[in-house]
Amino acid sequence: MLKRTILVLACGLALVAAVPAPASAATTKPLHLRKGLTLTIPKAWKVYKVRPDWTRVVTGSCPAQTGFRDSGCRSFWVLGPAAIKLGHEGFSAYEPSRPFYPASDVGPCPYDRKLWIGEFKMAAKGLRQIGPGHKAHYRDWKAECRSNATVKGYFHQREWFLPSSKILIVDQWRTAGLATILKRAAWN
Repeated sequence: MLKRTILVLACGLALVAAVPAPASAATTKPLHLRKGLTLTIPKAWKVYKVRPDWTRVVTGSCPAQTGFRDSGCRSFWVLGPAAIKLGHEGFSAYEPSRPFYPASDVGPCPYDRKLWIGEFKMAAKGLRQIGPGHKAHYRDWKAECRSNATVKGYFHQREWFLPSSKILIVDQWRTAGLATILKRAAWN
């Protein structure tokens, strides 16, 4: 009986430890974006207005910030109309049917600058809630990281696009908690 009681108690404590505590105002901060969109993000995340309509939210290590196509900077981007206008290969306007890729050449892999981005393939698509009353076109693109002709690994580029608000969120790191943060967003 004592062994059973100890086992039940240990399992209960393990379950409590596995459930994360809700974020409090002491550990979060508001990120006010265009069109009244406000995200509640961890205080540890750093926000940089790189240029008009290019906001980078750094969520972890970031050895260098050189732009959208840098490598090794754990972050996601919140983009506005100027970025959306040149969001596809060849600098044509972004549309959800193709991945956000503002370049005309091959870029480095997000997690390893010695590898190059290869082919993107659709992994998931649909509509996702961004706060009350706003649904985004959601895309999850699985992309190759290559060394010459050899695929060395993959990354996922998640995109949430709000065409009426002209907001595009691009995450190449599968940032933990980002989907929930977007779902709980507020609009003023």
